[in-house]
Amino acid sequence: MSHLTVNNDNEHEKILTIFDANSGLNAIIAIHSTHLGPAVGGCRMYPYVQEAHALKDALRLSRGMTYKSALAGLPFGGGKSVILGDPKQHKNPALLRAMGEFVETLAGRYVIAEDSGTSPDDMRIVAETTRYVAGTNATLREDPSPATARGVFMGIEAGVAHAFGNASLIGRSVAIQGLGHVGYHLAKYLTEAGAKVYGSDIHGENLNRAVKTLGVTAVSPDEILFQRCDVLAPCAMGAVLNKNSIAKLQTQVIAGAANNQLAEDEDDEGLRARGIAYCPDFAINAGGIIDIHHQQQNASHKTRKLAVDRIAQNVTNILEGAQKKRVGTQQIAAALAKEKLNPCSAKQQTPTWSGAA
Repeated sequence: MSHLTVNNDNEHEKILTIFDANSGLNAIIAIHSTHLGPAVGGCRMYPYVQEAHALKDALRLSRGMTYKSALAGLPFGGGKSVILGDPKQHKNPALLRAMGEFVETLAGRYVIAEDSGTSPDDMRIVAETTRYVAGTNATLREDPSPATARGVFMGIEAGVAHAFGNASLIGRSVAIQGLGHVGYHLAKYLTEAGAKVYGSDIHGENLNRAVKTLGVTAVSPDEILFQRCDVLAPCAMGAVLNKNSIAKLQTQVIAGAANNQLAEDEDDEGLRARGIAYCPDFAINAGGIIDIHHQQQNASHKTRKLAVDRIAQNVTNILEGAQKKRVGTQQIAAALAKEKLNPCSAKQQTPTWSGAA
């Protein structure tokens, strides 16, 4: 027996709360915008303590996806889904198929993809019950993680140039929180560019790999955010930048792959007050979705790389705009994204997904 609740707020187009007793699925799908195209966004599975926390995550993440695609000039809107539960204990094929069935009912308005707690293999199971999946073998030929990491790397260079007057990373120090798929590739880019890299991960195998293969200096997960460094790169879970943590930061640039790095929107102003150049997450971590789009268009590797590299100019524009207007960088990034959204979309077309399985 399944139960579906539809909620609405003033900002999101649709918010669905889902419970399926047969599979144990308890999930939320948030569609922020389909003004530019179908709402593409990953499915996060996490053992949220309260459903309110899951809802807040879904709403903020879906908004970030709208802004991410808009800033990158992609024909996508923003959406996100979250499944309440421990992926190591509660994830199973029946649950994933049930999730796919609910995605299918949205008829392409939301396109699901992997995120924290889910994988490409999971998405292949989801694809058994819905056509609207990104990141399966049918729609994706290459892992987008290196492209996400490259976009963050380009953003770091832009942030370093803004803060220090020179984009060179030789001798610069970077602290990476999270050395999973994206964090590891980012550490590789940075070490090859001559940076000194500090790293931390709650999973020992990820940290050991980075230490052994890249020469990353290991730091405790409790200390990595406050490591003295030129650049801090949060590449794990979000909401790590809050009033308390910002007061203890020892960096001049923040540029990482994690979504929702700010615990609250006003924390953007806290970073500005401390003179820290914050490269907004939805501007800097768009490399993966940019690469997915261009793969679907059968673009060459050179074209895909150039598209990702444009992230650097976006970040530069945001940092310079914030400095000129004396406001936080997230405010500028959100304003630039909103400019690219169509405000006159009352006559909205049905969104289509070219990569449907």
